[in-house]
Amino acid sequence: MDTGSRIFVAGCKGLVGSALVRRLQAEGYWNLLLPGREELDLRVDSDVDAFFAAKRPEYVFLAAARVGGILANSTYPAEFILDNLEIQNNVIHSAWKHGTRKFLFLGSSCIYPKFAPQPIREEYLLTGELEPTNEAYAIAKIAGIKMCQAYRKQYGFRAISVMPTNLYGIGDNFDLQNAHVVPALLRKFHEAAAESAHEVTIWGTGTPRREFMHVDDLADAAVFLMANYDSGEIINVGTGEDLTIRELAEMIARVTGYRGRLVFDSSKPDGTPRKLLDVSRLHELGWKARIPLREGIARTYEWYLGEQEQSSIATG
Repeated sequence: MDTGSRIFVAGCKGLVGSALVRRLQAEGYWNLLLPGREELDLRVDSDVDAFFAAKRPEYVFLAAARVGGILANSTYPAEFILDNLEIQNNVIHSAWKHGTRKFLFLGSSCIYPKFAPQPIREEYLLTGELEPTNEAYAIAKIAGIKMCQAYRKQYGFRAISVMPTNLYGIGDNFDLQNAHVVPALLRKFHEAAAESAHEVTIWGTGTPRREFMHVDDLADAAVFLMANYDSGEIINVGTGEDLTIRELAEMIARVTGYRGRLVFDSSKPDGTPRKLLDVSRLHELGWKARIPLREGIARTYEWYLGEQEQSSIATG
């Protein structure tokens, strides 16, 4: 890519998409194509085809997807599989059809087998049973990876697929019905601290181990890989470090200033016991994550407080 290349960031308003826009603009890329959902519904084949025919993006980052935590995945599996399949099929096919030079597809670490050996290497995909609570989402994402690989094999389409670990950061979703674990806990502890609550209940036993990466690190990695990686094989993007959900909750409690008791509800699902990516392939290419977890969580909390203040001003 050069700074004047036509670059389409699909999902530019979301957590990953907005981070990609920040990163690309910081690098001097100015010819960005950034239609929001109200301008372009990626689930509508004819609209996507018309957009690609008119704009002819040279590079595409597919960051648009229906995403959510355990509750959302368990409650809306039909939407998770249908919306993601439609988005992927339309954008991948139109990008190839209209001459996109290179394409980046975002997979997810949660689509690896539930009991994959740890740390998870790229070749473990499709070697075991999926985690039931997000099976619909996982199947859709696996189909997207396989579609990229098929278009590369049959048509020579330069599509790459990256597998990010659990993400958090500026622009995250703090709705407790749909949020992932970091923003959900940040909001829970923030509200508990404000109300001087004696305890906060957390889903599961607190024992599963998870890896978390700030979305700005992912955006940096994605731009790096667009420039330096060109293979049909998937590549992991993560920090290479993990911690228990209990340790995460204790860290977030400290960041938010909450001093009450943590209660773990073991009647709720834990999900996968451990999920840590092997990022040796990415390290060999010369890229490593830079933002420490506590610093990243503190940045995210600061952003959340700013959003809350702006919301109060707007409604006050």
